[in-house]
Amino acid sequence: MISSNDFRPGTTIEYEGEIYRVIEFMHVKPGKGAAFVRTKLKNVKTGAVKEQTFRAGEKVPRARIETREMQYLYHDGDLYTFMDTETFEQIQIPRSQLEYELNFLKENMNCYVVLHEGQPIGIDLPNTVELVVVQTEPGIRGDTATGGSKPATVETGYTLQVPLFVNEGDRIIIDTRSGEYISRA
Repeated sequence: MISSNDFRPGTTIEYEGEIYRVIEFMHVKPGKGAAFVRTKLKNVKTGAVKEQTFRAGEKVPRARIETREMQYLYHDGDLYTFMDTETFEQIQIPRSQLEYELNFLKENMNCYVVLHEGQPIGIDLPNTVELVVVQTEPGIRGDTATGGSKPATVETGYTLQVPLFVNEGDRIIIDTRSGEYISRA
């Protein structure tokens, strides 16, 4: 059992007979009444997202999950193929279970596949990834007084805000948890 006070993004719980992963959470302590935890939960099998409120300290069963290091190989239609780095066994995960992660996933990348009762339910990416900028407007010299930013698209198709000095072809490091620019590589 896990207390609702211990929820963090990525925590998996069993709730109403389904397995959910906590996407967002917020502890709320109103001036009047008891504290509560407002969450966004993603159903790991269907991909549906729902908002749920728990009383502060409410106990919920933690889903028993296993993680295995695997290498992303390729995708074929809506199926993404991963290979276990120890046994060389291959598994496929449908696109619906990888929506956000696909923004940072590139071929031959190592990540952790999350399994529940032997069935893959998603992946955990490294905290940071290094990707190449494939499209961005050139920075204008001397336009740094505001510390501005501009949109840039990386090799996976993900678009994010980067500082003005980043150019096409630059390798940048991105935080996969927030999707934000960290630095040039």
